[in-house]
Amino acid sequence: MPPKKTASQPDEAEEIRRSLDFLSAEVAKIMDLMGEIHTLKIKNMEKDTEITLLENRVDDLEQNSRMNDLIISGLRTKHRSYARAAAVSEDTAAGRQGTDASEDDRESLEQQVLCFLESKGISVDSGDIEACHTLHSKNKTIVPAIIIRFTNRKNKQAIIRQGRKLKGTDVYINENLTKKNADIARKARILRKQNKIQATWTSNCKVFIKLNGTTPESAKVLLVRDVTELDKFEPHQQGCQ
Repeated sequence: MPPKKTASQPDEAEEIRRSLDFLSAEVAKIMDLMGEIHTLKIKNMEKDTEITLLENRVDDLEQNSRMNDLIISGLRTKHRSYARAAAVSEDTAAGRQGTDASEDDRESLEQQVLCFLESKGISVDSGDIEACHTLHSKNKTIVPAIIIRFTNRKNKQAIIRQGRKLKGTDVYINENLTKKNADIARKARILRKQNKIQATWTSNCKVFIKLNGTTPESAKVLLVRDVTELDKFEPHQQGCQ
C-alpha cells in the first residue's frame, strides 16, 4: 500500500513553486538591467565618439589659424626693453615726453631674426612678415622661442625648405603646431632616434613618418593623425610580437 500523502507535501510544493516564480522574476529584472547597462554603454561610446570628433574639429580649426606661422627656437637675441625703459624714465625725470617702445622693440627683434637668417643664406623679405614676437615661457633659463607670422603660406613653406641651412647651429625652424600635433611630432622624433622608423617631418602642420625598409612597399610614408597610431612602433610593443 502506497504511503499516505501528508498535509505538508502540498505546502512544500507550493513553496517551491513560489520560490521558482520569485527567482524567475529576479532573473528577468537582472536581464532587464543588463540590457539597460548595455544600452547606456552604447550611448556612452557614441557620446565619446562625438566628443572626439568635436575635439578633432576644434584642433583642426586651431591648427588652421597657425598655418602661416613659424617657430624659431634657440636663437639668442638682444632686447632693448630695459634700456629703452630706462631712457623713458630719464626723459620723464627731465620733463621730456617719452615714446612708446613696443613698436621699436618689435622691429628690433624682427631685424635681428632677418640678419641671422641672411647670414645663413636664408633670404626673407620683411614685407612678407605680418608679426614677429617672442613666446612667453615659465622656464626663464631657456632661450625664448620666436614666432613669425607670414602674410601667406607660400612664404612660410619657402623658409621651411631652407631649414637645412641651419644644420650645425643650435637654431631650429619648425611649424607652429597645436599641442596635439606637437605631441605626435615629439613621439615620432623619439621613435626616429630609436631607429624604429626611418624618418619623420611635418608639412602644412601635418606629421608624417617613413617606415623602415629598403623597398617602396616596406618604406611607406604615413600620415599620423593621432599619437596612439605610433604605439605599435614602441620598443615594448614590438618585443611582444
